[in-house]
Amino acid sequence: MSDTPASTNALAETMSARPELTWLFVGIFGLLMTASIVSFLLKTFAKQIDHKTLENLQDRINSWWVMIGLLVFVCLLGRTATIVFFAICSFMALREFLTLSDTRKGDHWSLILMFFVALPLQYWLIGISYYGVYSIFVPVYCFLLLPVIAALRGDTTRFFERVAKVQWALMICVFCLSHVPALLNLTIPGFGERTVMLIVFLLLVVQLSDVMQYVWGKLFGKKLIAPSLSPSKTWVGFFGGVASASLVGAALFWITPFNPWQAGLISIVITVMGFLGGLVMSAIKRDCGVKDWGHTIRGHGGFLDRLDSVVFAAPIFFHVTRFFYSTS
Repeated sequence: MSDTPASTNALAETMSARPELTWLFVGIFGLLMTASIVSFLLKTFAKQIDHKTLENLQDRINSWWVMIGLLVFVCLLGRTATIVFFAICSFMALREFLTLSDTRKGDHWSLILMFFVALPLQYWLIGISYYGVYSIFVPVYCFLLLPVIAALRGDTTRFFERVAKVQWALMICVFCLSHVPALLNLTIPGFGERTVMLIVFLLLVVQLSDVMQYVWGKLFGKKLIAPSLSPSKTWVGFFGGVASASLVGAALFWITPFNPWQAGLISIVITVMGFLGGLVMSAIKRDCGVKDWGHTIRGHGGFLDRLDSVVFAAPIFFHVTRFFYSTS
């Protein structure tokens, strides 16, 4: 078990990272301001553009203001607030996932275990930096325990399908997403207490890749990658989005422990994983017969619609960074 960072150090951690955070978020808010002005001008003067498209664009930008503002607030509050924030995100994502899953009375104990035992325990283990357990708690212990509980209930109707959905929900919404705050536990020589910047880097690069894939696809995309899954994912969008976000990731090396080419290479890895995550989650949505996971975030859909790429990129980013850079 590694040393647990004292909660009293949380403010000091944030303060040490604040100059970089400040400049980074000033830049992001500048981009959002520009996007809001462009959106307003388009709505006012470009009458030929479809009204619904402009409304959707404004909803997306307004939601980004809220999400970025919330992220800034959480980062400034420190380590504990960040872990609690992502635990809440996991809870909301898990709720969306299981709302679309066909469960039965025989699954109720499994669901209670997921929401009120497995989820808080996973984030508590991350909070105390217990890597030896939180890295295997869900994929080993929960994976084996959930079907046992379902079997003890004696309901064998679609047993295999129900258990698989419950296990997938826990893996995606809790285990994978929990690797975002787990980045705070890494000890990287020369990087000090600035691990919160790794979270900012991951979220920024992956989310920017999503946006740029959409923009490149809309402007130049013709050939769809998987027409039955997504009408907006094109080959041009994929390569354009990955390349654009990776260049920005390389330019952001100064907030990470990586040099420029390492930051660019890691950005390629997480943007590709993010794209594949979005594709897989789209397949699940299509299987459930819905377009979005929910309607919580205007213009974006549900929590999972915004996090689908992050949940696949986060574990890979965590383990690559831990293997090559961390001593913990």
